[in-house]
Amino acid sequence: MGRSELVLMTDHSSSEGSREALASAVHRLTGRAPVLLDARHFMAGGPGLVRGVDGGVSLEVPGEGLAVAATAVLLYEIPPHRRTELADCQRALREHGVRSLGTAVDGWRVATDKRLAVERFARDGVRQMATLTLSRPTPEEAAEVFDRLGGDVWARPAVGMSGQDVFHVTTRAQLADAARCYAEAGTDWLLASDAGNFTADGRRHQFRVTVLNGRAIRAVEHVQADPDAPCNLARGAVSTPLPVDDLPAGLAELAVEATGAVGLPFAAVDLAAQSGGVVFEVNVHPAFGSPGALEAVAVPYVAAHLEPSH
Repeated sequence: MGRSELVLMTDHSSSEGSREALASAVHRLTGRAPVLLDARHFMAGGPGLVRGVDGGVSLEVPGEGLAVAATAVLLYEIPPHRRTELADCQRALREHGVRSLGTAVDGWRVATDKRLAVERFARDGVRQMATLTLSRPTPEEAAEVFDRLGGDVWARPAVGMSGQDVFHVTTRAQLADAARCYAEAGTDWLLASDAGNFTADGRRHQFRVTVLNGRAIRAVEHVQADPDAPCNLARGAVSTPLPVDDLPAGLAELAVEATGAVGLPFAAVDLAAQSGGVVFEVNVHPAFGSPGALEAVAVPYVAAHLEPSH
């Protein structure tokens, strides 16, 4: 095989910006730009081929005359609803020994589908708020779950991103609105008890902890002025990096536990110190939009792909 390239495979229809951050990290560490490939070619039914060759793989798109030799592949910025379409590509990369933190098919599936993540947390004793799944419930069924969880809950779709279609529900009318939203989208959804994660002045407050190979490498504090809005950067929360050692006691360890429970070597975990310390979700592909993320996350993530042990 000729000169092997470090390949950055992302969905080129995404405007999230992670591709640019990762490319910058690759150049910083290697002095060379990565080869950019559109992951859509390698999704189910696409023209892309993963062919094993001596020393790695050849990633090919025959219709475009493209063939790239690779021993390391960064697989990132894939929308949640399309991740399962990459499973065959991920398995082929792993089978041929390609260095990648993106080939954990089961981990992607579990973290992406919040129903499965909740089950894994329960199985492994990872602390979370009481959560129940709903699948096209009748109004009476939804109300029964709402009451059982205390009448102060968060509703979220089973598969989603960036806090979209996530609602704070404290009334039957709000519950009906949420149920209607998910019914129209044809998606299952979850209700979880509110964690009471407020600052002293009534703002929502939580943390995002990035974990790489069993170690917390970055922490960010999120504060949301609207107590009824998701405490999410994309929904207006203010994000402030802080040293991992400054996290409330036990949160870094909880983030590592949550990442291990879903089966990922790399992820960002949303969690709160209130209610005894609880996990909300594990993010497969955290964006690099917050201050310092390039240096603190993108660079070590890329570096992990340059080490033969991975």
